[in-house]
Amino acid sequence: MALIVKKFGGSSVATPEKIIAVARRVLKEKNSDDQIVVVVSAMGDTTDDLISLAKAITDQTTGREMDMLLATGEQVTIALLAMAFAKLGHEAVSMTGFQAGFTTNEMFNKAKITDITADRVRQELNAGKIVVVAGFQGLTKNGDITTLGRGGSDTTAVALAAGLKADHCEIYTDVDGIYSSDPRVVPTARRMKEITYNEMLEMARLGAGVMHPRSVELGMHYDMPIHVRSTFTQEPGTFIREEYTMEEKEFVIRGVTHDTNVAKIAVLGVADQPGIAYKIFSTLAEANVDVDMIVQSVRAMDKHIIDMVFTIAQGDAPQAKKILERLKTEMDFSGLMIDENVAKVSVVGAGMLGNPGIAATTFGALADAGINIAVISTSEISISCLIELDRVKEAVNAIHARFFPN
Repeated sequence: MALIVKKFGGSSVATPEKIIAVARRVLKEKNSDDQIVVVVSAMGDTTDDLISLAKAITDQTTGREMDMLLATGEQVTIALLAMAFAKLGHEAVSMTGFQAGFTTNEMFNKAKITDITADRVRQELNAGKIVVVAGFQGLTKNGDITTLGRGGSDTTAVALAAGLKADHCEIYTDVDGIYSSDPRVVPTARRMKEITYNEMLEMARLGAGVMHPRSVELGMHYDMPIHVRSTFTQEPGTFIREEYTMEEKEFVIRGVTHDTNVAKIAVLGVADQPGIAYKIFSTLAEANVDVDMIVQSVRAMDKHIIDMVFTIAQGDAPQAKKILERLKTEMDFSGLMIDENVAKVSVVGAGMLGNPGIAATTFGALADAGINIAVISTSEISISCLIELDRVKEAVNAIHARFFPN
């Protein structure tokens, strides 16, 4: 007997026909004594449609009421999928995130799971039912509905698998695994059979859209194997786990990613004195604005003046602008510039440790393509470059060709 959590994304359940196809697939793959939990997203573009409805009413599309609205999308899917299982002759029960025992903090729109009490899920599994759970949502201690932000259904699935001590978690999507780059951008991208948690986490953080970073973090923390597979084929996908076999160790670099959801912010003419950086970045953090690549440069050594350049998600740009304009008055820095016409390209691989020349190869590929680098950021297993938005496809292909020659 195996306990398996399976997650199906919005494209996998976009129509009634696809929902029935998902139910058929789950039943076909299920052994007689397996216990199955299915986590689903809202159908197709439902979440985007709900956001559009809200925008037709108000410009205020964040906060508690948005979560109340957005959580309805997944509730439609879970009810329909449970009906599909019943039609096919297998008893199933649908549960919202809070019925499944998800408690979150009160950070609406970007809530984090604080606890899972999955007693009712276990009870229904032990009764022989398939349990269908709404992804992306939870409940605060005060009884308010929350949503988990982008990629929230992945997070729900991995967290529930960990809470139930499942054998593994399967993430079904419209691609058949994790690739060395986005195959829609790089036709020669190769599918990986396995990838480590650390490498996948870094790729997800740097723009690979197949998995959300928070779900990979949970998998790594609880040592929960994650199998990324295609909804539309029977082919094996990619396993995300602690270690991989020798077959995957031939590549120093595992992937080349890109992220176009980036805004570059330059804070100019800041006094070079203790506490300045803390003031700027702590204020942004209090507003839940995530900051990524950070570069500080000296403008005038004799006058003790510096400039700071950093990146954030484009969606956070309006809020960051308000915060920094207020700080500009308080801190008396000379200028503020925001540029959304940028993108980030990155190379990722644990193999770059102890392998000199990775940075030179990356920069050389961009130089040969005539692509300028605005900002460079590194970690132990990644190198990221900020470039012009309209050169991103060219940049990714140029770098990928250097590390993965045909």
